[in-house]
Amino acid sequence: MTTEAGTFQKTACILCSLNCGIEVLVEDRRLTRVRGDRKHPGSHGYLCEKAQRLDHYQNAKDRLRTPLRRRPDGSFEPIDWDTAIREITAKLVGIRDTHGGSSIFYYGGGGQGNHLCGTYATATLAALGAVYRSNALAQEKTGEFWVDGKLFGRPRCHTAPDFEHAEVAVFVGKNPWHSHGFPRARHVLKEIAADPTRALVVIDPRRSETARLAQYHLAVHPGTDAFCLAAILGTLVQEDLVNHSFLAEHTTDAEPILDALARVPVAEFARRSGVEEALVREVARRIARAKSVAIQEDLGVQQAPHSTLDSWLEKLVYLLVGSFAKEGGMNIHSRMASLGGGGGGGKRGSTTPVTGARIITGLVPCNVIPDEILTDHPKRFRAMIVESANPAHSLADSKRFREAFAALDCLVVIDVALTETARLAHYVLPTASQFEKWEATFFTLEFPRNAFQLRAPLLAPLPGTLPEPEIHRRLVRATGALDGVDLTPLAEAARSSRGEFAMAFMGLVGARPDLMALAPVILYETLGPTLPEGAKATAVLWGIAQTCFMTFPESVQRAGFPDADALFDAILRERSGITFTVDPYEETWARLDTPDKRIRLTVPELLPELLGLATEPARARDAHYPFILAAGERRSSSANTIFRDPAWRKVDLEGALRMSPADAAELGLSTGSVVRIVTEGGSATATVEVNDGMRAGHVSLPNGGGLLYPDEAGSERKHGTAPNELTHHAQRDWLAGTPWHKHVPARIERIEAS
Repeated sequence: MTTEAGTFQKTACILCSLNCGIEVLVEDRRLTRVRGDRKHPGSHGYLCEKAQRLDHYQNAKDRLRTPLRRRPDGSFEPIDWDTAIREITAKLVGIRDTHGGSSIFYYGGGGQGNHLCGTYATATLAALGAVYRSNALAQEKTGEFWVDGKLFGRPRCHTAPDFEHAEVAVFVGKNPWHSHGFPRARHVLKEIAADPTRALVVIDPRRSETARLAQYHLAVHPGTDAFCLAAILGTLVQEDLVNHSFLAEHTTDAEPILDALARVPVAEFARRSGVEEALVREVARRIARAKSVAIQEDLGVQQAPHSTLDSWLEKLVYLLVGSFAKEGGMNIHSRMASLGGGGGGGKRGSTTPVTGARIITGLVPCNVIPDEILTDHPKRFRAMIVESANPAHSLADSKRFREAFAALDCLVVIDVALTETARLAHYVLPTASQFEKWEATFFTLEFPRNAFQLRAPLLAPLPGTLPEPEIHRRLVRATGALDGVDLTPLAEAARSSRGEFAMAFMGLVGARPDLMALAPVILYETLGPTLPEGAKATAVLWGIAQTCFMTFPESVQRAGFPDADALFDAILRERSGITFTVDPYEETWARLDTPDKRIRLTVPELLPELLGLATEPARARDAHYPFILAAGERRSSSANTIFRDPAWRKVDLEGALRMSPADAAELGLSTGSVVRIVTEGGSATATVEVNDGMRAGHVSLPNGGGLLYPDEAGSERKHGTAPNELTHHAQRDWLAGTPWHKHVPARIERIEAS
């Protein structure tokens, strides 16, 4: 479906997990104007400045228009779709039949805005017997998800902060002014900052835009967040500021953690973190006397030392004061679909096959992927499918990933552009852009009202490209996984009525349970053709709507949908999206997945790490690597790397290295100076920006730099510094395996002008 040019069409921004509703004016295939959609149930017309430049994604110069096959000399040649599907399937099936489906690894399955591809990919993986997968969440959120599971019963018991109503809002390693993370972020931040009865607390080494608004900025030394959080918690316990009635009524296993916190040396931990003890205690007291506290952590701690421990300590702050299952506090949200990894068609263990790394929510830790390839282990990964992702650029230690990808028997990339990863592939399959196909996102993370939006295409796909659902249908068919399966009765039932289709579908998978793993393609081929406006790619949402209704029946009914089909119909119909669940705050207690519906307050696996902080050696300034580099800062001039055209940035085109005035003076540098950054992982050059928001010893590079893109003359060149040329795969959290992108020891060398 496309709409007449010259009219505003509804869709969503695809640059962060909020996916704010937008309206776009399309003229001659260009997105010429973008405005907020006031009818969107989550964003209500809110928009930040980055969405105004989405045409740089839609009409980038490096869009792909034909499948590509690598020649022996490393160059690519165009091939037709039939040849590409036939050859790719033959190679992958051959690897499966020789080494087992578990040797085929999948990375990706959606970016910030396209998740339908991930649902259809599960069918391809099932057809190939592939069981291991990963995506960007495994270098960000898996430690937090693991802690959710320990506290609340399962990793899917993820909490949503109610900042709209919180008396105290706390941000740990997060700058929502740019990274957002909750609806209408900038409006809400300004409302809190302007209200004398409320308080904004930021724990961050940088004086970020959010920190500049905050009443309390705890400017910790990089990597010492655990000390700061433990000092706050120690104050709560030692000054008897905890909510004892809440703990008695709703938690178990409180004694070990309360005993540990009673022994925290608050003054020493505050000093270790670089924050005055008086400020730590003042913040703890302000949190304790608040009617409600909402907290959000982000990559600043999730990609730094003690990251999984930080997630536990952050959650203990709101739990010890009882700000849970209440307005303005933390609540367990519903979900349209799980964000965790699926399992393809076979069984997967709880650890990776070669290194034994812990698998959380079905996702292999990103930093171990090269080690699962670069080995002679018989269970090593021998083939990869990479979809809507660019791990050769976005994951730690790009050099190591290039080496690993070169060792694969087959690498297939499905994407809109010739990314850094695609350049290493044996085959590249070009997809339609996110504005040329039906698409959706499953970042449904809000409470008490949770929203979901299905986006119709604004434009026809470029010639030579295909939407991912069709690519996966062809791959599944080519494997022979559906050979001999007669889908005619199911297709006939779909043409008759939705009710008959449901009965026929359940009858089919009841007789052949193995076909459930292929359900996305089966739905696409049978229910899909009956859907309006050519929306057959949305057929998978029928199954997702059924599951959502079965999981949250009362919540969906409170949103106005009496059954799953009514929910599915509304998803198809409402272009601005829908509120699919509505909950009272007490619903959070029903969502706890512990047997007794009580919170498990102590996490035994992390308790030794907490106790060990007291004897952990203080980090002396390393003469060889005296700086701590945050490799991947979110700025107004950076977004996710679907923006490959650097022209979208109106400032900071090359992505400057930010450093404090004190450090610049010591090194004899000024804004515009050129330096070499040296780390254990590698070296790179950058231009300096002297910035008073940085503390001494701390420097940062923006995310998104270092992409190859053609200039006006058509010659490709790299714009900015690629942060992961400087990171190292071995620097990662001991439990979750999340990388230390935000804590990279570095040396800064001045480059003299020639």
